[in-house]
Order: sequence, then structure tokens, then C-alpha cells
Amino acid sequence: MSAPDSQANREHRTVKLRRALTTPLLTLYGLGVTVGAGIYVLVGSTAAEAGAYAPVSFVIAATVVAFTAFSYAELTTRYPVSAGEAAYVEAGFRSGSLATLVGLAVALSGMVSAAAVAIGAASYLQGVIAAPHWVLTVAVVALMGAIALWGITQSVLVAAIITLVEVGGLIFVAVWGFGISEPLGVDFTDMLPPLVGQHWTGIGAASLLAFFAFVGFEDMANVAEEVKDPGSTLPKAIVLTLVIATFLYLATTAAVIVAVPLGDLTSSSAPLSLVFEGAPLAVRQGFSVIAIVATINGVLIQMIMASRVLYGLADQGHLFPAMAIVGSRTQTPVVATLLVMGVVAFLALALPIDELAERTSQIVLLVFVLVNGALIRLKCRGDGGPDHFTVPLIVPVMGALTSLLLLGTAWL
Repeated sequence: MSAPDSQANREHRTVKLRRALTTPLLTLYGLGVTVGAGIYVLVGSTAAEAGAYAPVSFVIAATVVAFTAFSYAELTTRYPVSAGEAAYVEAGFRSGSLATLVGLAVALSGMVSAAAVAIGAASYLQGVIAAPHWVLTVAVVALMGAIALWGITQSVLVAAIITLVEVGGLIFVAVWGFGISEPLGVDFTDMLPPLVGQHWTGIGAASLLAFFAFVGFEDMANVAEEVKDPGSTLPKAIVLTLVIATFLYLATTAAVIVAVPLGDLTSSSAPLSLVFEGAPLAVRQGFSVIAIVATINGVLIQMIMASRVLYGLADQGHLFPAMAIVGSRTQTPVVATLLVMGVVAFLALALPIDELAERTSQIVLLVFVLVNGALIRLKCRGDGGPDHFTVPLIVPVMGALTSLLLLGTAWL
């Protein structure tokens, strides 16, 4: 089936998911998965690779993400459907099998990412609840899965409230690290690397981990069928998510490196809590609660995304029809969500957090290369009308090249 045919079919079929997401809600959705999924968990791992130059790794990752973010902004308005990446690749490359593989890769990246963040959430949670780590991990996955089944409006409202808490937590870290905590780490001027040297190998490797912290903005494409006025809402929410997340990451990472000795930071699975080690007990406990809330939010939103991708693929005829079953009361994809819950729990118990984060980054970067390639082909063929958000051809070209270059750092 050709891309135009599939688009026509999508336009005429009955909408099964509820359109309820506005620009503020969608931006908070993107921030929730982006912020919660990375910065609360992986600052230590990034510092282990890049040392004092960790903030530079976040700048590199943000640059790579920016080009692809604008490509997504155009593609989401061309094809505002669930399993968005699969639809983009099918339209660009006219290959249903490649589209299915891309959709499955996107769903897998969400499940792997959710597993990584679930491990981080359980690590923070152990500071409050004396229970085995694996028990807390499974409990986090089960609770977030139940909320995802509840309904898209309820799920995203819960995630939006949590996002406000976690963003406030990062601002608190930055203020405490720069202004209150004793500076036990490196000086701010030491974060700027020389232009040449072996340190760039470490910065490149750290950029791949830092990229994981930005994974999330593309998830907005996969709830496109639940967005009000997608042509206007999606581009604004994507750009806002990227800009806000970048500023938060730079401020937080710099503050942590100033306040915490690098040796302590690189060995911690709950790195941001180290900023408050000398703080009063009430402050330490308060931040622990914020960190727990922030990390479980990432699990929730990645599970929502993965289930919508599986639903979208099934609804377009690429997967078993059972995956497209939508609950009559909740209007959520029940079978797909239950499958996602099981896979996330298995991965969280089977693999360490650093490996999960790196695999997520690699999968997403491969998807970015194909998505940018699809937009290049669409533009070169002249497909599409003037009624969608448009970017210059150089944007997807740079998006594909920068994604390939960052992906190559895994083999340095």
C-alpha cells in the first residue's frame, strides 16, 4: 500500500483515541519524559566518561537533537498519527516492512528507557523504603502501568503535575549547588575543555549518554492522535521541550560538578542527592521524595509512548490486531500496555542501567537517521502541501549527519 493511500485511509477512519492534549500539557508531557529519564539518573555516568567536561557533552547532545527536533516538527504536522516514525518512514521510503521495523525499534527504545529509569527510581526509593531493589523496581513498573491503563487525560495530567515537581527539583539542585553547598568539586572555569586532546574521546562517549537525557521529545509524535490542533500544537511543544530541557541540564550538571567531588559522583546511581549531603535532614529527605517522583514519571511516559506505538502499528495493519484493542471505558490500548509492562519489568531486572541507557541512545539515533532520511526523500520528491510546518532541506540533512556522527562515538 502506497503512502498516499495509507494517509487517505487514516483520514477517513474513525478516530479511536481521545484528542485531549493542548500545548501546555504536551510540553509538560515531553519535559516529563525528557527530564525524568536522564538528568536524575545519569549525571554520574556522564561525569565518569567526560570528567569536568560533562556539561559540554550535554551541549553536543542538544545540538544533535535540535536538528532532528525540527525535522519531527514538520513530520508530525504532515502525519499526525500514532506510531509516527513508522508512518514517516513508510511515506518517505515507501516500504511497509521498513516502517514496521522502525516502529518496533521506537517501541523497544521506550521500553529499554523505561527499564533504565525504573532502576534509577528504585535506587532513590531505597533511601526511603527498606526493601530489596528488585521489589521496588517491579512495584514502580506495575504502578506506572496501572496509571497508563487508566486513561490518556488522567495519565498526562498526573505526568504534568509530576513534571512541575521534577523541574522544580532541578532548579533547587542548581540553586543549592551554586549558592549554598560547599564547593567540593571543580571550578566553573575548569569545565571548558581545550580545543584538542584525548579528552574529546571521553566527551564523545559521554555525549552518547547525555543524549539519553534528551530522549523524549520524539515521544510527542506518538501521541499525535490525542493532540488538539496537531498542526499548531506539536511544533510549539517540541521546540519548547528542547529549549527548556537544555537550560535545565546545563545548569544542573554544572552545579553538581561544582558541589560534588568527581570521584563520589561517578560511582553513584542517585547522583543528584549528593549535592545535599551536607544539608539538613529535612532538605535531604525532601529532595529524595522529589527524585523518586521525577524518575517514576519517566517510566510512566515512556510506557505510554511504547504502548501507543504498538497500538499504531497494529491499527495500520503491521502487527497483530489484538495490539489495537482499545478499552471501551478508558479508551487506552489495553493489550499493548500490558505487554509493555511485562517487557519493561524483565529488562529492568536483567540489565544494568548504563547498558540500558546506551542501548536506548543507539536505537533512537538509528531511528533519527531513518526519520531524517524519510523527510529528505519527501522534500526531494516534492510531496506534501503548504498546510504543514516546514523546515529547509539542510535541517534533515544535518539531522541525519549529526546522528550518525554521535552514533559512531560508540565505537571509538
